[in-house]
Amino acid sequence: MRRRPGGVLRGAAVAAALVCAYGAGVVSGSGADRHAAVAGGGSILDEAAAKIGGRAAKPVGRGELDRAAIEGMLRGLGDKWARYYSAREYDDVEGRLTGRYSGVGLWLGNEDGDSRVLVASVQPGTAAARAGVRAGDVVTGVGGASVAGWDISRVAEALRGRPDETVELTVARERRTMRFHLVRTPVSGGDVTVTDLPQRARMIRVGAFTRGTGREVRAAVTGTSPKGRPGGGVLLDLRGNPGGLLDEAVETASAFLPGGPVVTYEPRGKPVQRRAVTRPGDARTPLVVLVDAGTASAAEIVAGSLRDRDRAVIVGSRTYGKGSVQEPLKLADGSVVELTVGRYRTPGGRNLDGVGIEPDVAVSADRPPKVAEQRARTVLRGLHATMH
Repeated sequence: MRRRPGGVLRGAAVAAALVCAYGAGVVSGSGADRHAAVAGGGSILDEAAAKIGGRAAKPVGRGELDRAAIEGMLRGLGDKWARYYSAREYDDVEGRLTGRYSGVGLWLGNEDGDSRVLVASVQPGTAAARAGVRAGDVVTGVGGASVAGWDISRVAEALRGRPDETVELTVARERRTMRFHLVRTPVSGGDVTVTDLPQRARMIRVGAFTRGTGREVRAAVTGTSPKGRPGGGVLLDLRGNPGGLLDEAVETASAFLPGGPVVTYEPRGKPVQRRAVTRPGDARTPLVVLVDAGTASAAEIVAGSLRDRDRAVIVGSRTYGKGSVQEPLKLADGSVVELTVGRYRTPGGRNLDGVGIEPDVAVSADRPPKVAEQRARTVLRGLHATMH
C-alpha cells in the first residue's frame, strides 16, 4: 500500500493508496472521464452537458465540461487538498515519486490562502539546483510568458519537456526579478544527500520522500553505506521538504527508532490505522532535525514522530502544518480524483493540521539558511558531548 504526502508519491492499486500531499503537484495535460449513465437513461449531468454543448455561444467540448463538472464537485467539498488529475496528469505525479521524471528538478507549492506558485524545494544535482533556484522563490514566468492566474498544474506542465530543451524560468526573490535558462534533463532519485561533517557527524538532507528514500536514509545512519557509521551524530535536514510517500516517511523515522508507533491516521468511518516502526533502527546516535515553513506533510510525520518519541531535538522555524491524508480514487478512464479521507496524528496524539511543529530551538525564518544549520550543528555537538 502506498501513501503520498506532497503532490507526488506510490505502492498498490491507486484505489487503495493513501496520500499526505503538500499540494506540489507535478502534472500536465487535460481531459476527463464520461459520467456514467443512470439506469433508464442519462444522468442530469449528461443532459446539462448536452444542452450546454449544443446551445452555448462559445463552443465547448464534452471533455472540458466533464472536467469542469468534476472540479466543481470537488470545490463543493470545501477540501483544499482535493484534486482531479487526468490519466496523463496522474502518470506524471506517479512518475515523480518513482523516478520517471523529466524536467528541471523543482517541486511546486502554494502557501495557505496564497494563489502564487512557489518553489517548494529544489532537487539536488538538477538544472534548477545548479542554476541557483531556491526554495521560496515565487514563480512569475515560464518560457517568457507570465504565469499570472496559472495554477500549479499549468506551471509544472510548462516546465516539463523533452530532455536537452531549454526553458526560461522567471522568479521573484526578495523584491528582485531573476531569470534562469534551464536545460531539461531526465530526473531520477537523488532526493537524499549525505554530507560528512567534522567530528564524525553527518548531515542527511531529504528533499522529498520518493521511492527508496527510507532505505537510503537507513544506510546512511547504520553505516551500511560506504561512508560508515556517523558516530558523532546525525543532522537530518527536512527544510523545504513538501512530503511524499507515507511508506517512505515511516521507513525514514524507523531508521532512528527501536520500535513502537510512528503515526496514526483516522479514516472516515473506519478504525484508526496505526503505523509502527518497520524494523529497529539506531536509537542511540545523537539526532537533530532541521525544519522550516516548507517542511510539510510526510516530512512533518517524521519530525513529529521523532519529537514525540524523545528521539530528536527539532531546530528551525515552525513547519507548514498539513495533517490530512488524501486517497487517490481511480476512475474508469484512468483519471484520478484525490480526496481528503482522514487526519493523521503523531505518536503523542497531536493533530498538526493548521498548527505545524514548533521547534525546540527556534531560529527566525528571516535568518539565512546557514544560520539555522550552524545552530543545529551546535546543538548536535552538545548532545554528543553529554553522551561521552
